Amino acid sequence: GSLYLGLVHHPIQNKNNELVTTSVTNMDIHDISRSCRTFGVKNYFIITPLMAQQKLVNRILGHWETETGLAYNPDRGNALAIARIADSVDKAMDAIEEAEGQRPKLVMTGANFSEYDGDHRDLKKKINIDNTPYFLIFGTGWGLHAELVKRSDYKLQPIEGTAFDSYNHLSVRSAVAIYLDRLRFKD
Repeated sequence: GSLYLGLVHHPIQNKNNELVTTSVTNMDIHDISRSCRTFGVKNYFIITPLMAQQKLVNRILGHWETETGLAYNPDRGNALAIARIADSVDKAMDAIEEAEGQRPKLVMTGANFSEYDGDHRDLKKKINIDNTPYFLIFGTGWGLHAELVKRSDYKLQPIEGTAFDSYNHLSVRSAVAIYLDRLRFKD
């Protein structure tokens, strides 16, 4: 099946479990695009309803489409070509449905998930045998808001570290790269 990825900036929860919108970061745009391109993700959606943030993303993406950007680093332009901006998870899902002819399965993960449907091996099997597109979304801030998580078709087990003191706080860029490697690695 086809794999799409989204980085959600709204609806997100803060450390007090309140609904917030987080800011887009330049590093997330670049690094996640590169991971997505490396592992065959069809499109990477940066999801924010804020027009100022959308303009910033479009300016960054636009730079790498120019002669100057392409001449400076053609690989970066190649990776960023799969990045898209979306107002919401629903708008991103509409774009995937338009491209694929069917609604994608909505897969979510987060470091704060205590309940989940399975691990990366289970999901990898589903993706490999199913003709349905899958939309794997990650949150920013303190994680995806509970109202969004309720809508998931599949909750993916969080990545657990092995630190002796139980420290477990990966950047979203690292989590994306680890999961894409696990889901797309040819074994």
